[in-house]
Amino acid sequence: MTPLAVFALLICCYLVGAFPTAYIIGKLNGVNIFEKGSGNMGANNVMRVLGAAWGVITWLIDASKGLAAVLMIHVLIPQGQFILSIVGALAAVIGHDWSVFALLITGKLRGGKGAATSGGTWLALNPAPIVAVTMLIWGALLAGTRYMSLAVLVSFTIGTLVTLALVLMRLMDPLYSVYSLSISALVYLRHLENIKALLAGRERRFGERAS
Repeated sequence: MTPLAVFALLICCYLVGAFPTAYIIGKLNGVNIFEKGSGNMGANNVMRVLGAAWGVITWLIDASKGLAAVLMIHVLIPQGQFILSIVGALAAVIGHDWSVFALLITGKLRGGKGAATSGGTWLALNPAPIVAVTMLIWGALLAGTRYMSLAVLVSFTIGTLVTLALVLMRLMDPLYSVYSLSISALVYLRHLENIKALLAGRERRFGERAS
């Protein structure tokens, strides 16, 4: 595959990630999601505005965007191109976080916080044990604290630390550490306001409806 074709494929990964799931689901319910709740184009805001069912649907579709981007790389460039899978995964998450479609809709480059789309890439790229550990930690924290942001941040952090340990033990390819650190950095970047809210005791709990 030529460099131009690879570039075009990565642009496709970005566009897959940029698909405005939350906005479309909001419009199907007569709501502009950018004007409700936190104004965020993500599943958690959809859940707060439209309820749990629509939030779960949004989460699944957004996770599928990350999964689809990685699988697209695997299918079209099957031989020894793990680094391109990483770049494609990052492109999809960046697309979700800073969506060109949201720019066309609102005039601002904006999007979601990337947790679901990052999770989709995590599922596609990581070995099953790391995925299982991460999901268990996420589920336990969400059930115990009802803070979605805390569950996301801690699960990605622990998953990354486990990956780094396995890489140092030479049980995993070093590229896994590149992927884990990069995807976690994006998750943290998009959750800075949530971190401030958690520290200040202002973070909304999972399931709380937006006023």
